[in-house]
Amino acid sequence: MAAPDRKLEFSPLSGRVTREGVTVQVHIYRFAGTDEGWTLEVVDHEDGSTVWNGSFDTDVEAYETFERCIQEDGIRTFTEDAPTRH
Repeated sequence: MAAPDRKLEFSPLSGRVTREGVTVQVHIYRFAGTDEGWTLEVVDHEDGSTVWNGSFDTDVEAYETFERCIQEDGIRTFTEDAPTRH
């Protein structure tokens, strides 16, 4: 994650998502005040974290990737007992 002396900017697309009775937190962020790419992180109910390799040009692209993953693999792919492919 970020170095302690740098602040993060969170996308308004970040937040809780519930599907199939499973709730995860979607975090889409980058270093504040920069044009650096957006990071996509999904945190499950036990604080297990899935972070995508690389970054996204826009926060919308990051969120669409999250949605596509849910459509293809289901939201349970983000729980600790399910393997991920990110």
